[in-house]
Amino acid sequence: MTINYPQLSPDQFAARRKRLMESMPNGATILTAGHSVVRNHDVDYEFRQKSTFWYITGFEEPDAVAILRPGASEPYVLFVNPFDPAYEVWVGTRAGVDGVTEIGVDKAFSLEELDEKLPELLEGIETLHYSLGSDTKMDELIMKLTTNRRLTGQRDGKYIKEIIDPEPPIGQMRLIKTSQEIKAIESAIEVTAKGFEAAVQTAAPGVYEYEVQSALENEFRRLGSIRNGYPSIVASGEKACILHYVTNRRQMLDGDLILIDAGAEVHSYTADITRTWPVNGRFTPEQQAVYSIVLEAQEHAIAEVAPGVTIRDIHNKALRVIANGLVELGGLHESVDSIIEEGKYMPFYMHGTSHWLGLDVHDTGAYKQDDEPSPLQEGMVLTVEPGIYFGHQATDTPAHFRGIGIRIEDNVLVTSSGALNLSDSIPKYSAS
Repeated sequence: MTINYPQLSPDQFAARRKRLMESMPNGATILTAGHSVVRNHDVDYEFRQKSTFWYITGFEEPDAVAILRPGASEPYVLFVNPFDPAYEVWVGTRAGVDGVTEIGVDKAFSLEELDEKLPELLEGIETLHYSLGSDTKMDELIMKLTTNRRLTGQRDGKYIKEIIDPEPPIGQMRLIKTSQEIKAIESAIEVTAKGFEAAVQTAAPGVYEYEVQSALENEFRRLGSIRNGYPSIVASGEKACILHYVTNRRQMLDGDLILIDAGAEVHSYTADITRTWPVNGRFTPEQQAVYSIVLEAQEHAIAEVAPGVTIRDIHNKALRVIANGLVELGGLHESVDSIIEEGKYMPFYMHGTSHWLGLDVHDTGAYKQDDEPSPLQEGMVLTVEPGIYFGHQATDTPAHFRGIGIRIEDNVLVTSSGALNLSDSIPKYSAS
């Protein structure tokens, strides 16, 4: 059964374009879509639109170019692949020039006209908001335009005076989610929850990690998520100590833990959830001890989330619980303060506690402003994911803890009153 989750409305994209142009009233903004990439021989990787381009346009097709010109009679111009009957037979439909004029575009052109039309559209404009290095073809056109303007600028004074990267301001826009975006993330979490239910029912001694992955992702697809937000991590035993393990081929053994870090994508927004539990349904005393520390660290960190707090504050809250726990477990023997100050926890907990979440699993937006951590604001969505890993890098690990890797991760919305755990309904597994 496919669930029809509410999509973002065209008005949402129009509002984003309006806001972007109001924030950068001088000059023109140029954004490029992603391109199809060959995987092997004549097979392409599955195409997924560049997040920034989609955020501003809502357009899913590759190769497109968007130009925003504040104050122009036709401020939103889009270049697209032309309609091609042969392409439609072999691959599928394209919107073409006529199709995109129906989705809020002021003027549309075929990509075949880009070289000719770009100088005309940017005539007299001296400031370009464009991410150099983001697209080889567009880089060449921008350099050509800049050079030609330099040659004629002595006569008319119309040089290209500035090329400014628009990604940082768009990234800041993306940090604050609208109600529609939050609903999309909640939908992705809802699908992910069903996937975890299937994974729990499948995991057992003797089962392979890829079988659990299949059960997890089958629910994603069955419920309407056309792709993952990122490759699923299904790590059992000592593989759980590898942070981004995606091989997923190990056969699970009795007594193993399984760590799954996965997220369905719905309308281009992703969830990012991690749960760890015993394959046979029963924690060993050592596993339970480590799990309890990680869970306590996460609870303290989530409670810290509020407007004005920083991601550094959240991390420090989790870190103090973990450092104290490592002393209790016998992995470290110094004072908690000295463990933190000297970074002695790093072999056991080597990653941050939080990152932004949205269109990308590690979403855009600055973590610092003026060299200070950015304060949280209402509408931001972030992960809270402490962990402890007794892997090969943790050389001082007591023998009875070796190979244990545990992470617990939820997706949290910053509200005016504090944290709202969007994924709280996904069970956190404990000893029975």
